[in-house]
Amino acid sequence: MNSRLLILIRLFTTRLPVTSCRSHLAFQVILLVVFSALCGCAPKPMIPYSHNTPPLILVPASAAGVVDGRSRFREIYCAITNERGRELPDYRPCEEALVRLENEAPPSGTPVDFGVSKFPLKILIVLGLGAKCVENFLDFQMTVTDQLGRFGHEVRILDVEALSSSARNAGIIREAVMKMPDPKGGKHLVLVGYSKGTPDILEAVTTYPELQQRVAAVVSIAGAVGGTPQANTVEQSTLNLLQYFPDAECDPGDEGALKSLTPEVRKRWLATHSLPGSIRYYSVITYPDADHISSILKSSYDKLSQVDSRNDSQLIFYDQVIPGSVLLGYLNADHWAVALPINRTHPFIASHFVDRNGFPREVLAEALARFIEEDLSNR
Repeated sequence: MNSRLLILIRLFTTRLPVTSCRSHLAFQVILLVVFSALCGCAPKPMIPYSHNTPPLILVPASAAGVVDGRSRFREIYCAITNERGRELPDYRPCEEALVRLENEAPPSGTPVDFGVSKFPLKILIVLGLGAKCVENFLDFQMTVTDQLGRFGHEVRILDVEALSSSARNAGIIREAVMKMPDPKGGKHLVLVGYSKGTPDILEAVTTYPELQQRVAAVVSIAGAVGGTPQANTVEQSTLNLLQYFPDAECDPGDEGALKSLTPEVRKRWLATHSLPGSIRYYSVITYPDADHISSILKSSYDKLSQVDSRNDSQLIFYDQVIPGSVLLGYLNADHWAVALPINRTHPFIASHFVDRNGFPREVLAEALARFIEEDLSNR
């Protein structure tokens, strides 16, 4: 058994003093669940042999209809970093935050507008696996809402079921969007998916044609577009333990979350469904080097590295790209750092377990909004 897991079990089973921080105890629960799920004692293939798969081929992004927007996104991201990055939390120089893979085009030289948006966006964020169970522990919105609100954008979280399938959550997304006022003539509606939130969104806009007239764009941030081999190594019953997380407000739902994330299911879905052409798609990829993986995620990173070391501890980099999307960039951040502000709300946990969690999320959010409004207005 993983030695770190044994340490965590001892921590969890030792009675804590009355004065101990409640969040410390709470996070021990989630650590135990995470490590039990991702660091099982008995090794087995992460991608099992199976005939239940469509024919697949790994090709460069351009051969999958992906538009390379990295150069312009880097221009915008770096301009914001230079303009006000040091005033915002978790400052990182641009070249340390964005990974430069080969064949990235040179900058265009087009100026970046830092003012109030002329093309305001209404942004709905769909979070990933288990998010609803831990939302009282983490403030998911704190890193983006105020920053984007300064420039006229509206941001809120669209709640889905933490442990349910993408098909079920797609229906929830449909209901939430259809209850909103028609955005025609107002703010343009953008759905942002983090991790499992991305396939939930893709299933929604594909299954329900009525959404295609309301949604202008879909953004994937570390999205599980092609699934993850990690989902083959975890039992749904283990994942369901998240509903007992302190102050959790979630239930097992249809218990289909993990199955929805298996590579077999996700790639079969992509092979049998065409994404609506009326919507613009954008992909942001997490591509950390080994020094930017939090210690708590090292074991899952190493485990997934048996398939490909170019992973963020949960997803391989090529499984995060929406076919036919605009590829915006590669972030030097692990799967949690890009979206979960643990370092800002729980310093003890950040210093001991989630020790590579700092990332300039406000800069990322503004860069995304400015790229999207520029791109949509040009279209």
